[in-house]
Amino acid sequence: MRQKINIITLGVADLAKSLDFYENGLGWKKSAMSQGDIAFFQMGGIVLSLYPREKLAEDVTIDTEGSGFSGVTIAYNAKSEGEVDEVLQKVEKLGATIVKKAQKVFWGGYSGYFRDPDGHLFEVAYNPFVEFDENDNLML
Repeated sequence: MRQKINIITLGVADLAKSLDFYENGLGWKKSAMSQGDIAFFQMGGIVLSLYPREKLAEDVTIDTEGSGFSGVTIAYNAKSEGEVDEVLQKVEKLGATIVKKAQKVFWGGYSGYFRDPDGHLFEVAYNPFVEFDENDNLML
């Protein structure tokens, strides 16, 4: 696995309110890839994503209540479905817990989730709709 974090997704209670904060409050510009109920902000090599908390928990397959879901996931974007499988196999051997096995997902990609040894949630995803630049940064 490359030493790279591509997307940090924040599960938000009210997307409109959060967008008002980030766009109007901080003056950040959404990526053109933003659509419907997901927003992306290019952050100099890392992307910050805002997505409804309940939908993010549903995607991870974790209940939104209690200590099972913190409302944040960290994403590693792979360059192929095979790389997704390889990374998930490797992290499991290293002690991570696979939360959601890699599978085709509703947005057209392929992804799975794991918890690191401290319980932080990581998505490992292949998105056929994005590219990487010459520095291996995700381009949206």
